[in-house]
Amino acid sequence: MFAMAVPWWEFVIRGVAVYLFLLVFLRITGRRQTGQYAPFDLVLLLILSNAVQNSMNAGDNSLIGGLVSASTLIACHALLSHLSYRYPSLRHIIDGKPKVLIHSGAVQQELLKQEQITADDLAAALRANGCLNAHEVERATIETNGQITVVLRKRSASEIGEA
Repeated sequence: MFAMAVPWWEFVIRGVAVYLFLLVFLRITGRRQTGQYAPFDLVLLLILSNAVQNSMNAGDNSLIGGLVSASTLIACHALLSHLSYRYPSLRHIIDGKPKVLIHSGAVQQELLKQEQITADDLAAALRANGCLNAHEVERATIETNGQITVVLRKRSASEIGEA
């Protein structure tokens, strides 16, 4: 239970390598937030965690080995969080930048394609923000966490009277 099959420092190196690999891999795959994952996205994450487990523990099932691996992952996360707070340029590399999907009612189709956002996804985000059509939107932005925020156009007095 306490005897490790490999030295403690190997767990640290393996943990850092897996953490960085998954960070890059998940950054490349898109911006969906956890609540927006489709079932196949969740299956991928579950399988990924199982796949990288052996690369992190080198077949060692000791308690100490598991604690060293978990501590390494937490330390990597805390360090990266601190560094990205301190250095905005690093934050932009890790988190990306918000991107405008709709500007003055005009949908940026190329950006939707790039971000892999379907028309249904966009329509759902608009409905969640109280509008039915893109022409009602001044600006819709996909944030760095994958959430789509919507700012509606100001309605004129004649539009309000018609409603």
